[in-house]
Amino acid sequence: MWQPRRAQWSIIWIVTVLVILAWPPDDGRSLFVKALNRAADPFSTLAAWPAPLPIGLGDDGDAVSAHDGQEAEYYRQYNSSPVTRWRMDLKAARDPIDPSTARQLLVGIAVLSALAAWRLGRTR
Repeated sequence: MWQPRRAQWSIIWIVTVLVILAWPPDDGRSLFVKALNRAADPFSTLAAWPAPLPIGLGDDGDAVSAHDGQEAEYYRQYNSSPVTRWRMDLKAARDPIDPSTARQLLVGIAVLSALAAWRLGRTR
């Protein structure tokens, strides 16, 4: 029975972890991006960009004031320091490419890595 050598195991493990972390779901973010978002704000202390004000609440002064207050807090934190700005950007980060394209790239990387591992197993 075939047993991978050390170099082959290294390729197999690295590519497997990469594919698991980077594989995007149908909706939402990949596991890597979710971990990045969580690491940027582990205790949810940073303000998030408020949702748009619904059309029907445009005439409600209290709702508009509350929404403006949320925006003001967001901008206050965002402009407080470069580190906080960087953390807020990481907290709101999304996957950089379309999920279908990411899946195609990850399958290509996995196939090429399998070929490389197979090539390393050649006897001379």
